[in-house]
Formats: sequence, C-alpha cells, structure tokens
Amino acid sequence: MPTISINLKNANYDVIVEQGAFTQIAEHLKPLKISGKVAIITDSNVGPLHLSALKEQLASITKEVTSYEIPAGEASKSLSQIEATASQMTQQGHGRQSTIIALGGGVVGDFAGFLAAIFFRGVPFIQIPTTIVSQVDSSVGGKTGVNLPEGKNLIGSFHQPNLVIIDTQLLATLPQREYQEGYAEVIKHAAIRDADMLAEIAALDALNQQPPTDLIARNIGIKAQVVEDDEHETTGVRALLNFGHTIGHGIEASVPYGTLLHGEAISLGIRAALYLSEKKSNLTASESAQVLACLAQFNLPLKLSNDIKTSVILDKLKSDKKFVSGSIRFVLLKQLGEAFVSQDIDLEDIVEAIEFLRS
Repeated sequence: MPTISINLKNANYDVIVEQGAFTQIAEHLKPLKISGKVAIITDSNVGPLHLSALKEQLASITKEVTSYEIPAGEASKSLSQIEATASQMTQQGHGRQSTIIALGGGVVGDFAGFLAAIFFRGVPFIQIPTTIVSQVDSSVGGKTGVNLPEGKNLIGSFHQPNLVIIDTQLLATLPQREYQEGYAEVIKHAAIRDADMLAEIAALDALNQQPPTDLIARNIGIKAQVVEDDEHETTGVRALLNFGHTIGHGIEASVPYGTLLHGEAISLGIRAALYLSEKKSNLTASESAQVLACLAQFNLPLKLSNDIKTSVILDKLKSDKKFVSGSIRFVLLKQLGEAFVSQDIDLEDIVEAIEFLRS
C-alpha cells in the first residue's frame, strides 16, 4: 500500500493509494479519532454510485452523518452554492467539531475544501477523490476555492486536508471522457518533472480504467514535493504546476462551464505552452511531439475551435491569478522534465500561441 506523507510547516498528512481502499474507509479513518458530526459533500454523479457505501462504513465510527449533494459540474463551484450548503449544515447541527468529507472529483474537492476552510472559521476535512484529475492533482496540496464569472478559482483559501484516501478502483465507474481528460494532469507532471514517465504513459491502454497504483502514487509524489517546497505559491516553485494552465484556464472560462472538461482545456493549453517553449526556450520539436502523442493517445483535444474567440480568451486571461501586476507568469519547458517560470512572454506571444492552436 503506497502511502505518501505530506510534511508542511503547519500541517502533516498522509495520502493513501491502494486498490480497494474505499472498502476499508472506516479503518483508515480510525486514527483521526473523529468525535463530532460528519458531513459528506458529493455531487449528483458520484452520490448515486458511492454515497450509500460510504455511509454504511462511517456508521461504525459515528452515528451522526449527513450528506449534501451538489449538482455535478463547474457551475456548482459558486458562492451561492457554498452559502446554501453551509446553511443546510448549520440547520442540521454542524459546528466547530464537525468534519467534512469530500467524495467526488476536483469540483467536489475544491468546493468541500473551501467550505471546510470557512465553516466556523475552519474545520477538518478528508479527501476521497474519484477522478484521475483529483487523484493525481487537486486532492493534494490544500488549494480550495470557487469560481466567479470572470474566471476559475478566484475566491479560495489554502486549507490542507487531514487525510487523502485514493482507490483507483473508483475510476472504473467514470464515463470514458471524464476518465481520459484526467490524463492531461498526468502528462503535465511528466513534462515538468519526470520525462521518463512519458514512456510509461505511452504504454498504457487508454480504454483500461484501472491505472496502476504506482503510477498514481508517482504523480502524487511529484505534487507532494512541489507543495512541500512552496506550499502557498510564494517562491515560484508551485507555479510550475501551472504548465498549460494559463491559456488552458482562459479557454475553459471562455465557454459555458462543462462545454470543455478541465483536462480538455488544459490539453490545448499544454500544446500552446509547448509551442512557446520551442519559440522561447529551445525545446525541440521532437520533445514536443512526445507530449502531444500522449495527449492524443487519450483523445484529448489539440485543436481550438474557431467558435472560441481569441478576444474572449484574452479577457478571461487578464483576471487569472497567474497575472501579477499586469505581467504574465508563464511556465515553459527548457527540456522535458525541466520547467521554469518565464517573464519573457507578452500578450503578443499569447495571441500567437492561441492562433497556433487553430492550426
């Protein structure tokens, strides 16, 4: 059973990666000595599949379990949905001693984590991620938040989980499109920190929704190391995880939430970042081709629709957190496995890269 320990200045917790871990939830939670009420946050896709089983297991730990189901999709990451859920929790007796469990993908994890950060000024929470994106990326590191019409995750907080439990068997219930879009984050990790992983990804069967646990653990190890080096994204190290995300988030926010899944938008952002890496930092075309081949293997988009206007993408980009005092922090590759934050990218370069995506 791979267990990755996250060691931060003010928080330490484990990430358990194990096939079948979901069936042993009660055992994994016992060391936390949960004494108060438990609130499970899930969504309309995951709840019908896994909520009953989770409640049954929690019954051996506490008899005070309530659950809250938000509509599936990015549109639920809103302040109005946070307020509605917090009100329901308060009405049902939750308070400072409560623990929140996030059961779902990245949306649920971001939502539940932000709710935990602000409910009674902060309560513990546990992540049980059910998608590739959330298992290899968003469940670890404590970034929580909700969206504004102007952009993704513009309101949020750093709030570390007390435990992350990852069971790759839960991925088998995902629709194929949602399973495959998560590999954009896996491929991103390989591109920025572990070039050898690209060969391992290329050897996978994209239709087999049972990825090896060691691959998931390897990705978490990358995320853990970056988070430990730069928990609050103050030194620039954690910004490396934004490879492909500057333009990707702009594209994702330019269409109604759900039109493009997160990984699909990030795939386009990665292609744009590879293009600029070749132009600005001497990444070779053959290196770019390795990354693009992996994205294509998982049916991730590499061409931007002409229906998504460049001007709209630019408007969304300007409110993105990766703009500092009007300048752009853009992650490029020197070579596969070696990323850096460049100050040498301007809006003209961004426009050129977006237009390149239409080819």
